[in-house]
Amino acid sequence: MPTTEDSGTHATGTGTGALLRLRNLLDLLDRGAPAEAFQDVELSDADADADVEAGAGAEAGAEADAVVIAEATRVALRIHRTLGQHRRREAELAALFDTAGDLARLREPDAVLKAIVHRAKLLLGTDVTYLSLNDEEAGDTYMRVTDGSVSAAFQQVRLGMGEGLGGLVAETARPYSTGDYRDDPRFRHTTTIDTAVTEEGLRAILGVPLRLGTRVIGVLYAADRTARTFTPDEVALLSSLADHAAIAIDGARLLDETRTALVDLNAASRTIEAHNEAMRRAEDAHDRLTDLVLRGGDVTDVATAIGTVLQGGTLVHDAEGSELARAGTDPRPPSPEAVAASRAGGRAVFVDGTWVCAVLAGQEPLGSIALTGRADLDAADRRLFERASLVTALLLLLRRSVAETEDRIRGELLGDLLTRAADPAGLAARARRLGVNLGHPHAVFVLHTAAVPRARLLAAAARIAQARKGLAGPHHEDVVLVCPTDAATDAPGVGPDVGPGPAAAGLAGELRQALAAPVTVGAAGPVSGPAEFADAYAEAGRCRTALCALGREGTGAALRDLGFLGVLLGDQTDLGGYVRQTLGPVLAYDTKRGTDLAHTLRAYFDAGASRSRAAEALHVHVNTVVQRLERIGSLLGRDWQRPERALELQLALRIHQVHRHDGSGPGDFAA
Repeated sequence: MPTTEDSGTHATGTGTGALLRLRNLLDLLDRGAPAEAFQDVELSDADADADVEAGAGAEAGAEADAVVIAEATRVALRIHRTLGQHRRREAELAALFDTAGDLARLREPDAVLKAIVHRAKLLLGTDVTYLSLNDEEAGDTYMRVTDGSVSAAFQQVRLGMGEGLGGLVAETARPYSTGDYRDDPRFRHTTTIDTAVTEEGLRAILGVPLRLGTRVIGVLYAADRTARTFTPDEVALLSSLADHAAIAIDGARLLDETRTALVDLNAASRTIEAHNEAMRRAEDAHDRLTDLVLRGGDVTDVATAIGTVLQGGTLVHDAEGSELARAGTDPRPPSPEAVAASRAGGRAVFVDGTWVCAVLAGQEPLGSIALTGRADLDAADRRLFERASLVTALLLLLRRSVAETEDRIRGELLGDLLTRAADPAGLAARARRLGVNLGHPHAVFVLHTAAVPRARLLAAAARIAQARKGLAGPHHEDVVLVCPTDAATDAPGVGPDVGPGPAAAGLAGELRQALAAPVTVGAAGPVSGPAEFADAYAEAGRCRTALCALGREGTGAALRDLGFLGVLLGDQTDLGGYVRQTLGPVLAYDTKRGTDLAHTLRAYFDAGASRSRAAEALHVHVNTVVQRLERIGSLLGRDWQRPERALELQLALRIHQVHRHDGSGPGDFAA
């Protein structure tokens, strides 16, 4: 039978059965078990029996164990989902890279087409994939290859331009999808198409164009026999595959035409050899760039490789026009007109001495690449440059996927910090894994602007957080930035060893420059522990609200910088600090010289700002009052009699008077 000491230990700690269940959760994560397996982790009957025998103390321990296991299960499921998303995204990108390499090695047109639809089926996991090619003479598009189809009528269907989903994709060169084709009124239904689709049993259909430049050569489809919605990631993935597929189809077609020409035209052998050499060079360059990305190369590595292959300078910009990488050339902004022309035409364009090619994932713009120093780019090199844009698109998609995952993890940590939703020790450990040390003093900033979309403000805050080893993310209706205090002072115009107020002012200026729009920044801190962030966030939010209410949009400050309004809004009223900030020079002068300028100033305000009445109250000559007020002006600044300053001074004088009367107020105001 357990001893009394054993029972007490069980009641306040974690039981052996609970520890085994926690270990089981870790084993499930390590094995990559399905989500259902996590739901089965609970206290065993043997543990429950042991708890009953141990007495009332163990019953409380069992309840505590159940809470611990329930929380651990929820955390494990969240980690399981995140890991699953990582694995799925990595598998998709790896499969896409494998597909690009496989297609580049195929030479027979039929083998290329079959490989395309088979890869599409593997990548998207749909019931059926198929590919149609355009017949320019007949003016329609016809079914060429299918994978997973069981209907002979469906495998032989032809679609007029604009008819059905595929005809609309072929006509507009844009992706289209439907959750249930038969009931979707957006498409021009015909008896032939609807009969074939019904016989095949298809409902959800996604179609993306196969394009060579501005010309659509066909349509690549993925379809399911049950109704469902295709996600933007699936559309982007199939579009990227279609871009690679179009190049592979064109390459196989060119090789096939080359073989025919070799048989029929001996006189064209030199031209064909040159053409083959250009294609081999393009394929080698494409394989080299793809291998570079697979080995973990970044945007700068890709830009350098492109410049080396094409013997020119290279620049890579994102969709916002910000430079991502540069090699062998001076910095220059992208030409919006050139990028728009390349995007519309699907080809590289030559503008103002620079070749520019839009970087796209389907129809989604990801950025652009530019090539300088090559005005004589021939057709083969131009095609190689355009292939380089596809590899760049894959790299930017991968970067975005990783960034989105990291931003989500950082945002979850920031949200837990600002709401006290987790154990402080656990928060500190999570922060350390992200390179953030919550043990160092941090400042909390709440950002607001109505001049630009919230997403742009959030992106700018995220860049600052990454550079300064902090955190940034949305919280309720705010954008919140948390930075170490030594890093927060890295803003332009801000020196070391300053409070959050000057740091907020510098941050407001930095964001104004980055976004070309005013940004209001409320600040609080410093805080030195996870438990303090929620209060600091609330204080920074009140400061930001006060700045907007006072007409100070586009500036940054902390509550202590707002005078008596900051004292009223603050949770911890620092009256001594307020008096020193407002009246400190006068009090210090009185202490050092043995004067009482503070008393003269108070009498002056009590007399309604009348020098003569103040002189009567003080029993001195009016010239003496004038001289004292001039001295006060030299200490406080010329604007001390402005209504706002005068109100601040009168409030500080009253607080100081109360302190001197009872000796229970703030500390040494003259310090």
